[in-house]
Amino acid sequence: MKKQRIDTFRTRLSLLEAASEIFAVKGFWNATFEEICHKANTNVASINYHFVSKENLYVEAWKYSFEKSMKKHPPNGDALPTDPPEKRIRGRILSILESIVDTENHDFDIVHKEVSNPTGLLFDVFSKTIEPIDNDLKASIREFLGEGASDELVDLCFNSIMSQCFTPMLHLRFRQEVTPIPPPNTKIPDMDIEKLTDYFIQFIFNGINSFCQKK
Repeated sequence: MKKQRIDTFRTRLSLLEAASEIFAVKGFWNATFEEICHKANTNVASINYHFVSKENLYVEAWKYSFEKSMKKHPPNGDALPTDPPEKRIRGRILSILESIVDTENHDFDIVHKEVSNPTGLLFDVFSKTIEPIDNDLKASIREFLGEGASDELVDLCFNSIMSQCFTPMLHLRFRQEVTPIPPPNTKIPDMDIEKLTDYFIQFIFNGINSFCQKK
């Protein structure tokens, strides 16, 4: 019985690994059970047994990939909950940058495919997994801004930070993959992630401080 449970667990894990890779490359609509089973070295019956449907497999594959990504790149980086807000914000930015350029992170590519050709299947799981992390960052931003910071200002700062992180790092990621090539006039310096993080932090904090002084 113990060996049977181990084999069952390994089959489920193999299916999640295979599905996350296939969904990352092809998206939900173009991925097939046959491809996933071939990569997992199992059969379609095992998908039906463990996940019942393609929809459930898709959601579970993203959750599995996301959890792997969070273990590898903790959402707060090297910052502790007791650290000053500046360090917590830096830790979050570092985590975002590292996870985006890590081509082994299939959760990011699945989301990319979902945005371009949505299924709506990941909406609920996004709310349960990503929203709390975003709220932690907003709490750090609010603490950095000080008492009296409006929800609108916090949201503006949050969106500015996310835009600052995602646009250049997407180009860096694409440069490492066989994916659409960034526009030729977009040049991203070959800097390590720590240096890029420090640059973004300085730019963001200076911008926030300047904005608040003018208000």
